[in-house]
This record gives sequence, C-alpha cells and structure tokens, in this order.
Amino acid sequence: MAEESGQEKTEDPTPKRLREAREKGDIPRSKELNATALLLAAAGAMLLFGASAGQRIAAMMVGNFDLSREELFDSRLMLIHFGASVVESIWAVLGFMVMVALAALIGPMALGGLNFSAQAIQPKMSRLDPLAGLKRMFSVKALVELAKAFAKFSLVTGFAITVLMLLMPELFALGGQDVRVAISHAVELVGWAFLVISSSLIIISLIDVPFQLHDYAEKLKMTLQEVKDEMKNTEGKPEVKGRIRQMQREIAQRQMMTDVPTADVVITNPTHYSVALKYMSGERDAPIVVAKGADFVALKIREIAKEHDVPVLSTPPLARALYHSTEIDQEVPAALYKSVAQVLAYVFQLKRYKSNQSEKPMPLNDNDMEIPKDYLHD
Repeated sequence: MAEESGQEKTEDPTPKRLREAREKGDIPRSKELNATALLLAAAGAMLLFGASAGQRIAAMMVGNFDLSREELFDSRLMLIHFGASVVESIWAVLGFMVMVALAALIGPMALGGLNFSAQAIQPKMSRLDPLAGLKRMFSVKALVELAKAFAKFSLVTGFAITVLMLLMPELFALGGQDVRVAISHAVELVGWAFLVISSSLIIISLIDVPFQLHDYAEKLKMTLQEVKDEMKNTEGKPEVKGRIRQMQREIAQRQMMTDVPTADVVITNPTHYSVALKYMSGERDAPIVVAKGADFVALKIREIAKEHDVPVLSTPPLARALYHSTEIDQEVPAALYKSVAQVLAYVFQLKRYKSNQSEKPMPLNDNDMEIPKDYLHD
C-alpha cells in the first residue's frame, strides 16, 4: 500500500497493527538466540549429568558383555536384558534430554513471548512462488544471514581450535587411564569444550537480537494515511460519531426535562437561557442545577415549568451566570450563593403568600443581585 500511494512508512505501528501481526504469527524471533540457548543448555546438561550418564552406560555395557552362554541362547532372557538396557539408557540421558527440551521451549519465548497462531501453520501458495523466493535470496535480510553464517563459522572454528589446543595434553592422557575413569573424564572434557564453543555464539546473538527487533519494527511501520484510516475504522466515521453524540444529547435532554417539574424555580433570561434549580435541605450543601438550556431548549424548560406550577423568574444576569458556570446535577458556585439565596427566599415567600400565610413579597430587582465580574456574560 505504501508503494502504491507513494508514501513512506514513517509511523510506529499501532497497538491494533501489532495485535493483528501476533494473530498471524508474525512476531520477532532470533534463530541465533534459540540455537545459542539450545547449545548452552546441552553443554550445561552434559557437565551436570554427563559423568553419571557415562558411568551408567558403561555399567550397562559391562553387564551386557558379561552374559553367560545359557543367557545368550535364551531368547526370553535376551529380551529381558534388552528391555532393561533400554530403560537404563533412558534414565542415563533423561536429565540431559529434559534440559535440552526446556531450552527448546524457553529459547523462542525469550524474544516475542509465547504465541500460537493457527494462521501461521496454514499452507500458503505464495511461499511456492519462485520469483518471491529469488527476491528473498537477494534481499538485505539474506545478505545479513549470509554475514551471520560466515561470522558463526569463523567464531566457532576459532574457539574450537583454541579449545582443542588447550585440551590436547588431557586428551592424550585419556589413553593411559582406566576405562571407567577415562569415560567420565572424556565426557567432562567434551562438556567443557562444548560449553566454551557454544558460548562463542553469544556474540552473534547479541548482534542478531537488536537487528531482529529493528527489522520487525521497520516491517510493521505504517504510513500516515494508514494510521488515519485505522483510526477512522476503529473510532468510526465523523458523521457517525456526530450522529451518536446528537442521540446522546437528545437522551440527556429527555432525562433533563423529566426533572424540571421537581425544581423549586426556573431562572431565565427571557430570550435565550433557562436554568432550573432545586434545593434539597439536609442532602446537599447548596442548590443544584436539574436542567438548563438555551433558545429552543430554554423555551421548552419554561413551558414544562409553567405546566407544573414551577415559579419562573426573569433575572437575566443570574441566568447567564448560572448557564455558563454550571453543569447538570452540579451545585451552584459559591460566588453565586447569595444571589441564588435571594431568589429562593423570594420563591418561598411567594408560596407562603399564595397560601395566605404571609404578605406579598417585594419583587426582585436585578440591581440587587451581586454577580461577580468573572461570572458576567453578555
């Protein structure tokens, strides 16, 4: 896609791109790290279990060569001896095989982690394409693999020659030792030689692992357009998101309108804003906003308030201040406490007057409202 669009892959892969790559079995792997772990485990296992394994196998061979004439010509006894020899051989090399098997499992997980992908094992005809094969043979990666192979050969050869030269006296001395002692000694020498030679591959692994990580990151890089397309597909098209937001606003407005009849007062700027307040004594420290709106919504709030006999007061400065400084189900700001208290006091006095419990209160005067300058809006 990058080649077709002419764009360069300059963006780091997104989490979605990385997740899809893992699902396809495309994760960073280092063959050199795997081989090094396997060889070092084998060398370590030989040093740990080699001597005992050699002794057990030697004892088994001595026992098999020490059979009597009657046992040699008795097929039933020979079968028993054969079975016992197989079991003894398995026990002799069991520790070695377990360590090697663990290294074979853990080594690949050291880079890229554990991952199983059914897609990776599916047959692909594209792998049989000779042109694609030639392209891989003459790619930069193929040249790197060739360089690694030459470096491995040179390192292993150099280490092997050095180790053999250092161990030459001990190797020649094996011929003058007892057979049992020579076998154990030989296994130990081979184990140490194997460990030193295998350790040479650590150098290759230290170079290969960063290269594989870099190559993997470069392979999954994306163009800017690919990132934009993914975000669009993941989060949805702008028109769809706009429609969702509109529906959410409509749902919120319907819920808000059902709370208007519970309000104590609706404060309005008659042409633009309406804010419905409710004071719950003992539950909240200050009055809360149960509904607010502008233009058509403000008109709808006033209509519902009148239908349910909720007082509607026109105090434009306070209405504008409340509309711009509060949200639904939020307490009014402390700076507006005094002005809101004046309104609520007037409303409560008005209710008492209507029930013939007090005299008619004096009308509210906007000039008596103390609205801080920071809350004044045109």
